[in-house]
Amino acid sequence: MLSRAWAAFGCLAMVALAATGARGDDPLAGASEVVKLWPDGAPGAKGTDPVKDVPTLSVFLPAPDAATGAAVVVCPGGGYGGLAIDHEGKQVAEWLNSIGVAAFVLKYRLAPAYREPAMLHDVNRAVRVARAGASKWGVDPDRIGLMGFSAGGHLASTGGTQFDAGKPDADDPIERVSSRPDRLILVYPVIVMSEPYTHKGSARNLLGENPSDELVKSYSSDLRVTPETPPTFLAHTNADAAVVPENSLLFALALRKAGVPLELHVFEKGQHGLGLGTGSRQHNIGPEPGFMAWPKLCETWLKGQGFLDGKPAQSP
Repeated sequence: MLSRAWAAFGCLAMVALAATGARGDDPLAGASEVVKLWPDGAPGAKGTDPVKDVPTLSVFLPAPDAATGAAVVVCPGGGYGGLAIDHEGKQVAEWLNSIGVAAFVLKYRLAPAYREPAMLHDVNRAVRVARAGASKWGVDPDRIGLMGFSAGGHLASTGGTQFDAGKPDADDPIERVSSRPDRLILVYPVIVMSEPYTHKGSARNLLGENPSDELVKSYSSDLRVTPETPPTFLAHTNADAAVVPENSLLFALALRKAGVPLELHVFEKGQHGLGLGTGSRQHNIGPEPGFMAWPKLCETWLKGQGFLDGKPAQSP
């Protein structure tokens, strides 16, 4: 029942995203810029609909006197069928800006129009776009993080375990740069694509109804961790019944085995989908005071990692 309910939430979130865009009150309207990941159309695009077919980055820059030069690409959740674009997108961008970090909120392609590998293409390209445009946005190309919530956490973990160094001979200069994020921040992420711990709605939307065992393993991020996986911060709640905390625990164990630095926080209380801990009135998710601690803990971790040390890059 939980998987069906969350899948339904994803559909409702997609409808909400389309509706806000149509009314002109899109939560991301405050972005300084919206960038198409592929100006001439995404690979495998089935049309040109701006909601369904055109993945974008909405750019939110911190005040110049507060900017650290660090940047994070943010992947909202929604079960791969929608985007929780406000409390897991816009609000997160505002928090990142408040600690001096540039935020790039990713609108990636979704089911039922798309399945893998479209989403992986989108997140890899998003990191490349942020890195290739670093001087334009005043950020350090060596401090590009990747963050995700719920299914967006799965997408971020996929981007952090399935990346490449770029293609030096590519005609497109963006494709010449690395898609490897420098840090991962995963908040109540989906990690596992197999029973008993997967989130069925996300797995079905991403992989289809009857994926092969090989495909399931390929998108189970805990099985893709290597020593090259970026240092990772994870936050989950023990009470999460929609995406069970075993997802974060298994990823953390894989990171430990690979010798990758990590920080893991499992809070006692809190339902799924809390965002910064304040919840979402739109989705009838109340606040959870305990979970509100994770953003400050994450900031402390980023400082300890040296990720917030430095000055913004200078524009040419």
